[in-house]
This record gives sequence, structure tokens and C-alpha cells, in this order.
Amino acid sequence: MRKRVLYILILWLFADVYFFTAVSTLTANPAWHWAYWLVDILIVAGVVFTIFGRKRGAAPRAMSWVMALMLLSAVPKILGTPVLLIEDVVRAFSGFPPRSIWVSELALIVAVIPFLGLLFGLTRGRHHYTVHRHTLYFPDLPEAFDGFTLTQLSDIHAGSFTSEKGVNKGIDLVNAQHSDVILFTGDLVNNKASEMHPWISAFSRLQARLGKYSVLGNHDYGDYTQWDNKALKAANLISLKNVHKQIGFRLLLDEAVTITKEGQTITLIGVENWGKGGFHKYGDLEKAAANVPDDQFKILMSHDPSHWEAKTLNHLKHIHLTLSGHTHGAQFGIELFGFKWSPIKYVYKQWAGLYKQKDRYLYVNRGFGFLGLKGRVGIWPEITVLTLRKSQEPRNKS
Repeated sequence: MRKRVLYILILWLFADVYFFTAVSTLTANPAWHWAYWLVDILIVAGVVFTIFGRKRGAAPRAMSWVMALMLLSAVPKILGTPVLLIEDVVRAFSGFPPRSIWVSELALIVAVIPFLGLLFGLTRGRHHYTVHRHTLYFPDLPEAFDGFTLTQLSDIHAGSFTSEKGVNKGIDLVNAQHSDVILFTGDLVNNKASEMHPWISAFSRLQARLGKYSVLGNHDYGDYTQWDNKALKAANLISLKNVHKQIGFRLLLDEAVTITKEGQTITLIGVENWGKGGFHKYGDLEKAAANVPDDQFKILMSHDPSHWEAKTLNHLKHIHLTLSGHTHGAQFGIELFGFKWSPIKYVYKQWAGLYKQKDRYLYVNRGFGFLGLKGRVGIWPEITVLTLRKSQEPRNKS
């Protein structure tokens, strides 16, 4: 983590120095020059404090603000710097004459555009909910479930919420989908069950005709905060499980339930968190699916998408659809005209949206809430609506 931040700081420093040449070309006023560097010095000091002060209890809210200010300062300069680099290539063949004013103005304009986008994301993006709709076709879907709709939510992170109006906006949008079921794929809180207490009545308003189901995510176990003793941590998890019940969620803990419609059934499987690398592997897919018939249509809820390639794809029982979250799409990236990018793609192969292998689907929800960064830039909070349809085409063997 610290090494990655160091690389980012080096890139930022390079862009900072380079972009300053445009600022100094446009104004010789030393007050502007001092202000330019003072802002960056304060942000860097904040970054250093949050990295090395975390073990000493640096406030999460302070970390969030520092991250936001760092993005506002670094990203526009990094994107504006190529304009200056191109000019310098031309200047190199002319004996490096003074930098052109109009090129410096162009670099400033290029930097202003992402700055405004970042500003929107950091102030409004956290509740800029987007509905992603997909229709999935399965040849062995029971006839009664042709047209069956599910709404997936993930990564609520109630401990980050500050706006009742913003949260209710998202809940109203979920209910407006009128789905058959609502499926929540983990991370109800940041660390403690108490974070959800102010929001129980709001999320209790979620409605679905055939039920609401949930699983736990990596943050739900209280692994990322200090507890005076193990008993308190265990009590917190018990309390969190009770919160799921108060909201109206049926929490699935390495178990399966049957959903019945017009005399036909599909099976919903829910596992505890299972993540790659240093994330805990609490989940037990073998246990959860043990009593599920092989020919049953199956939907798996598993918080971490790395579980899909590691365990689910090659599972002996054909799991038709897996629903995950966890990545948040890094809460930062670009999604325009079919193009999708976020730095999280270098960590998770499947990080947002729909994926398909071996006639098995994975959907990775971008998250309803936010964590760390107090906002979302380009990767908006998501409400997923999936419609299941019975396809007449036989499934390809692989």
C-alpha cells in the first residue's frame, strides 16, 4: 500500500513541477506561485500524516478529505501535463524558446475539465445512483421464472453515510424497480454494527415480492478496527446479524434457500466472505451447496468476485449466476460510450459489471455506498436489475 502511494506521489510531483511552468508562464505574480506550492505542501503533509498516523488512530474522516484534495490537485495536473510535453518536443528542435502562452492556456483548460468532474464526484457523486439493467438468458431456467427480476445491492457501508436525503433517494430508486427479490451482497457497515442503527428504519423500507436476502462482506466481521477483547468482537457480529433481521434481510451463512414460483423452484446460495490474498476465507461453498440438486437452477451470492474464478467456475455443481461486489470500482474511473476503466482493474480481473465464462455469469456490483473517498468520480453508486429469461438455445458444452 505504501509503495503504491509512493509511486503516485512521484508521478504527482513530476506533474506538479511540470504544470507549474504553465502557471509561471501565465502569471509572474509571486503570490500565485506561493499559493500553488503551499496548497500542495499541505496536501502532501496530510498524506504523510494519514499513512503513518493510521496506527496512532488518525481520524478516518481526515483521511477521506486528504484523499479528495489529493485527487483534486493531482489528476488535473497529470492530465494537463501531456500538452506541455508535446510543446517541449517541438521547442527542443527550436532551441527551447520561451513557452507559448496559448499552449499554457490550453494545458490549463485541459486540467479544468477533469477538475470540474472531480468536484462534482466529490460533492454529488456519492448519491448519484445509477441503475444498470441486464437481461440474462438460460436454457434450463424453469418456465415460471421466465421474466424473473432481481435487484442487487452491495457495499452499503452505513458508517460513511451523512445524508438522510441522499440515502432515501437511493432506497426509493430501488423500490421503483419492483423486482421479485432484493439480494444484498455484503459490507453493510464499515466496522461496527452500531453504524447501521441510524439507518435501520430507512433500509427497512426496501420491498420485494418474494423476499430480501443477504450475505456478509469482509468489513462486516469487524476485522479492521480495534477491540478490547475477542468477546466484544464476537458480540458485534451477533449484533450485525440481528440488524440484517431488523431490516428484513434473510442472512445466508453458507446455506441455500429455495424460491418458489407457480410450483417451480430455483435455489439461492449464500456464502460468507471468501477473498483472495490477505482477505479472510470464511466462506464454504461446499457446505452451502451440499444439499442442492445438481440439476437445480442456482444463484450464488458471494461478496468478493475473486471467489468466482478461484472456486465457483470449476465447481462440480453448475452455478448459473454469481453476484458479487467488494471492489466499488475503486469509486474512481471512467465509464463512457462502452469504455470502462478504473485503477482497480489492475487488482481484480472482474471488477464491475457483467462477465461470462463456461456459460456461467458473474455480476460485480459497483456498490451502493462509499468508503475512504467521500465521493465517487466516474464510477457511480449502483443499483443492479437483472432479468432472467428462458432461452430456447441449448447451453454450449465447455
